[in-house]
Amino acid sequence: MTRELSYVGKPIPRADAIDKVTGSASYTHDLCLPGMLHTALVLSPHASARIVAIDSQNAEALPGVRAVLTGRGLCYQLGLYMQDKCILARDVVRYQGEAVVAIAADTLDIAKAACQLVEVQYDLLPTVLDPREAMDASAHLVHPDLHTYEHMEGVFFPKAHTNIAHHQKIRKGSFDQAFEGADSTLTASFYNPPVQHVPMETHVSVAQALPGKRMEIWTSSQSPYTVRHLMSVCFDLPHAHVRVHVPYVGGGFGGKAGLGLEPLAYVLSRAAGGRPVKVAATREQEFNTLPSRQGLHSTIEIGASRDGKIVALKSTYVWDAGAYADYGVNIGRAAAYSGAGPYSIDNCWIDSFVVYTNKIFGTAYRGFGHLEILWGIERAMDLMARRLGMDPAEFRRRNLLKDGDTTITGEAFTSGHGNPLQCLESVAEAIDWGTPSEPSVDSYKVRGKGLAMLHKAPAMPTYTSCAVVIKLDEDGGGDILVSGVDYGQGTYTVLRQIAAEELRIPIEKIHITWECDTAFSPYDWQTVASRFAYMGGNAVIQAAADCLEQIRSVASQALNVAPEDLDFEDGVVFPKSDPTRGIPYSKLTLGYTFANGNSIGGPIIGHGRFIAKGLTHLDPETGQGLPAQYWTYGAHAVEIEVDTQTGEIEILNIVTALDAGKVLNPKLCIGQVVGGVVQGLGSALWEGFVFDAKGRFLNAGFVDYKIPTAKDIPRHMQQILLENPQPGGPYGARGVAEHPMISVPSAIGNALYDALGIEFNTLPLNYERILTRIKEKVEPS
Repeated sequence: MTRELSYVGKPIPRADAIDKVTGSASYTHDLCLPGMLHTALVLSPHASARIVAIDSQNAEALPGVRAVLTGRGLCYQLGLYMQDKCILARDVVRYQGEAVVAIAADTLDIAKAACQLVEVQYDLLPTVLDPREAMDASAHLVHPDLHTYEHMEGVFFPKAHTNIAHHQKIRKGSFDQAFEGADSTLTASFYNPPVQHVPMETHVSVAQALPGKRMEIWTSSQSPYTVRHLMSVCFDLPHAHVRVHVPYVGGGFGGKAGLGLEPLAYVLSRAAGGRPVKVAATREQEFNTLPSRQGLHSTIEIGASRDGKIVALKSTYVWDAGAYADYGVNIGRAAAYSGAGPYSIDNCWIDSFVVYTNKIFGTAYRGFGHLEILWGIERAMDLMARRLGMDPAEFRRRNLLKDGDTTITGEAFTSGHGNPLQCLESVAEAIDWGTPSEPSVDSYKVRGKGLAMLHKAPAMPTYTSCAVVIKLDEDGGGDILVSGVDYGQGTYTVLRQIAAEELRIPIEKIHITWECDTAFSPYDWQTVASRFAYMGGNAVIQAAADCLEQIRSVASQALNVAPEDLDFEDGVVFPKSDPTRGIPYSKLTLGYTFANGNSIGGPIIGHGRFIAKGLTHLDPETGQGLPAQYWTYGAHAVEIEVDTQTGEIEILNIVTALDAGKVLNPKLCIGQVVGGVVQGLGSALWEGFVFDAKGRFLNAGFVDYKIPTAKDIPRHMQQILLENPQPGGPYGARGVAEHPMISVPSAIGNALYDALGIEFNTLPLNYERILTRIKEKVEPS
């Protein structure tokens, strides 16, 4: 008989809610250490230039200035996957806004004043801004020394003496032959601009250089152990000499993965005699100096049979990595193995190029390249369906992956992967697909419907792992120690639910330590890729089982009962044959004492761990292999209203279906979907970087860069959470945190055609772009 769950699957409130709304949660921005210095930066006004000379004498002489650093003396290369970046620009600047000089002073005002006294002389170099042009053999090289850079061998493949930081290939079947024999073919190109993460808390780090070549860091990061590892590698220090604290984090969305401002804070502290140094980005620097989501140029070629079966697909993805590609190379890799969408395709050819340009550099962003590639794929699916005279939903039905198919990397698709067709049918039914929209009450407004599929797997190394420690308290409760970071997604609440369920104690007695500290909390790779609930959840289950095994061992001696004859409930262990003889956990957690004073056992501390299983590297020539721990599938359907006088889009209704495997907390899951969809609306309707012909960033701030607000939440939103269990997932769960924003632009783009009869292949779908196209359609050329 299956035991009814008490906490897993229930809408338990967030563990951090009260601390955050009352202001008692402490962030790195709040930190103020004794003697702490503050940092200001001198930024490059040019996108590509040689640094001829830096005169900082006047700045150094200003009272209150404690350290002035340039890149010249900082011969360190940084990077997780590709070591291509310096702490400060050295010899050349590669994008407008790059940090050239850093000054630490007693106050931020003094540091800013000192920056005004620095004189930098530049010689302009050629600028390359379009990644497609940057691939040309004659293009200016952003990194002439690319061939010397350390990188993850066998996974990423930089092309020496070019601007190509990585080229990922997928080859399945025979594309050319199948495309030539197709009854109908299509070629279309699409574009996504770079966008900003816009976390509420900007990047901020505090570091202190300590005696004995040690350092201590407090940072707003998604990756405490990755920060520790990269800092130890960069500065050639033992890992134990680097201690990293991560308190509450005010949002990340991928932008705080890997290294950020930590190396700069450390070298400034070292230069200032070991005084702690805070480096906090302004909102403008968050846009113009720190990384963004990469831009993407896509070209999709599809060949199909008359009956609507895709027989060939070719995708060429050209990623605008910007000036540095450390994280960008992994996005390009993930884009390739996901690059055909959730479809069964026998003949597939994908090239994913990650290309350097003289623009702000890219990094991880929620969805990890999938919103970008599926903007092209899902728009192309509608284009192909119309070319065949077929309903777009029906065209997708005939091509979605199903049990027995193989993915484009050769992975066998099974029922355990989830059910993409059920996702499609759910949103189609909810939006009343096939029934035209009701006419608007305003004659100048038109309505339309669109839908789009989505999928994503965690993009992570084959060795990704994590650990969890649960220590039981004197009152029989439990403390969970982890180094995965809950920066708003609610995972700590879910881990508490799992621990309470497994330990059979009230959830109120389960606590989780919010600050990650590499000196005490166990290892976790980093909190990205929608993998924390899956991997951390499994580790919690194992740690709880370890605790129960220790309780069982001590209780069996105390009760003189065989261990296998004991059971647990509500914080009590008891013989199955006589529950009245139970012993509360509180009498066992530090050891059990008999009436005569003898004691057995000892403090109960459970350990759990989880490592990715069954993953392989991809073949460098064919891309065949097993890149995914699991896949999550979903779909969106949307109904929109377009004002033909202004170009404004109003979202009347948007329906999202996700196959979550098992919904661990419906309240939090729905919150993730709502937030993700609204964030996806930002990419669809408003967000996008604008550069001038010289590479200068023109909209680096909220004056000219719009993000969605509460006023932009659609009138109606529906979330459909499906539960087709994931083998190996905790209670059958799979990750869903990133997925809600993926394909939101695609569904809206498809709905725009339904409303206007106009194709849009470039994001964002802002008023200006839409109104221009409407006028082009109605006015004679």
